[in-house]
Amino acid sequence: MFLAAIREMITSARCPPASFLPPGPRVSLSPAGGQLAVGTCEIVMLNRDSSQPKRTIARQTARCACRRGQIAGTTRARPACVDARIVKNKQWCEMTPCSEGEICGLLFNRSGWTCTKGGGRIKTVTPLPKEPS
Repeated sequence: MFLAAIREMITSARCPPASFLPPGPRVSLSPAGGQLAVGTCEIVMLNRDSSQPKRTIARQTARCACRRGQIAGTTRARPACVDARIVKNKQWCEMTPCSEGEICGLLFNRSGWTCTKGGGRIKTVTPLPKEPS
């Protein structure tokens, strides 16, 4: 039911380069397979674990077809193609990963970033290394 609701909210569209950021690039939620248009992303897996009080652990896997010099990343809290230099240098906040109204901060060891919203809500994101194909 949750995935059906997300599927309705998210539709396929081109992901802009990280330097041009209209409000949130769109993605599609679908099973892996088929060809993606260049510059687009899709969510292929989304899991949520709310078993701990006041804490939700979400894991998302996306598939992107990026242009040369770009790599799958996050823009406005959605999968997007971003400049590969940002990921290589772990300068996560340069890809504008947080939603509107949130403040991005690098984790002390650059293993990820935090998005802080008013009222003390903090979202911590740590990207996983790409698995070999």
